[in-house]
Amino acid sequence: MQPNFIIFLTDDQGYGDLSCMGAPDFKTPHLDRMAAEGARFTDWYSNSPVCSPSRASLLTGRYPCHAGVRSILAGHRTATGLPPSVPTLATVLKERGYYTAMSGKWHLGLAEGSRPEHHGFDDWFGFMAGCIDFFSHIFYWALGQPGIDQTHDLWENGEEIYRNGEYFTELITEYAIRYIRKSVELGKPFFLYVPYNAPHYPMHAPQKYVDRFPNLPWDRQIMAAMLSAVDDSVGEIFAELERLGLTENTFSYFQSDNGPSRETRNWLDGTQDPYYGGTAGKLKGHKFSLYEGGIRSPGIMNWPQRIPAEQVINEVGAAMDVFPTFLAAAGGDPSGYELDGLDILPTVANGELIPHRDIYWEMGKQTAVRRGNWKLVLNGQLVEGAPPEDDVHLADLETDMGETENLKDAQPELTTELTNAAQTWREGIETHWETEWVNPNGTTGYVKEK
Repeated sequence: MQPNFIIFLTDDQGYGDLSCMGAPDFKTPHLDRMAAEGARFTDWYSNSPVCSPSRASLLTGRYPCHAGVRSILAGHRTATGLPPSVPTLATVLKERGYYTAMSGKWHLGLAEGSRPEHHGFDDWFGFMAGCIDFFSHIFYWALGQPGIDQTHDLWENGEEIYRNGEYFTELITEYAIRYIRKSVELGKPFFLYVPYNAPHYPMHAPQKYVDRFPNLPWDRQIMAAMLSAVDDSVGEIFAELERLGLTENTFSYFQSDNGPSRETRNWLDGTQDPYYGGTAGKLKGHKFSLYEGGIRSPGIMNWPQRIPAEQVINEVGAAMDVFPTFLAAAGGDPSGYELDGLDILPTVANGELIPHRDIYWEMGKQTAVRRGNWKLVLNGQLVEGAPPEDDVHLADLETDMGETENLKDAQPELTTELTNAAQTWREGIETHWETEWVNPNGTTGYVKEK
């Protein structure tokens, strides 16, 4: 019997912002339970420190550069995005008889050919740009223009809908449950993609959640409230699975798209008001950074029928591994697709080691590679817009997960070897990008988030 699949994705959630990952000041009991009853990864990664490339990698099983999305996508309604030629999980699972649905944030293009319905989703609800007000569902990015460019951005299957005043996290959950019920009515297994936009700015949460944390500083209070709303929502979805008798044969996965944000547009009214509510725990760096804080993520897999409970896995995995893992679990053959990720079902189900590999990242002028416990970062920035902290930074993550000590001078041969590997990979990306993706997709469809 084919399993059902759910991807839970959060937005700008730090490595340290789950209680099962060490958050000391608020609890996430439903996500903690998901981890306790399945497998939790300590060394799990997003494939990008920003959202659009991260999402592209998750849904395609490829590095962002190989999926055609290297930077944050524009939010205007003619913005191109994920190329229609690239298969997604929804595409391949739909071919295997699955009902496919999405509820949440897309941010992989708004133009014809880039929307969810063009990438295999039978039904979808949510918004397509980078962020919205959680209650009015207005997209406010000014895109470099004076004042605020207000655009409503809430959709159901390509039709604009209005749910003004309703908290978006709760709407995502409402539709997710609706789609699960529809799969039962259709008599089909389902693939459900649930990309929450919390805790991305603007910092909005219902008062009932804010009131849970009266003793936290205001920025941390709102962050905790937003994540508690997500956690409650995950609990509601699991409760619905239980009610429908689907729990045992549903393979669920959770991660964040990148590290915590230090951006300054938190109220979407033009106010440049920085906040530091999210935390990467012991890790250095934030969103936009290729240090661990920008790319290491909570990672959880749960499938009661196949994945043993109470696993803490120290193997290195990444979002691009989800595509081949889900496809293999559905009875498909990942080798039939152009993928960079690996099928890690043998690891979570049987305790096998993940095959050795180098994992690479790129963002702007930054490039990074992890090989075993060694991590090299070139031109690493702590936050967006900051000058590089080091031209070359080498860390032993086994003893220094916070990348506090630069070992490049103590390990000159390894530094040279990893530098050459990272530079060669990056050069290959630039060549591939120019020859395959610039036309017709075009870099003009991309805008830098400020």
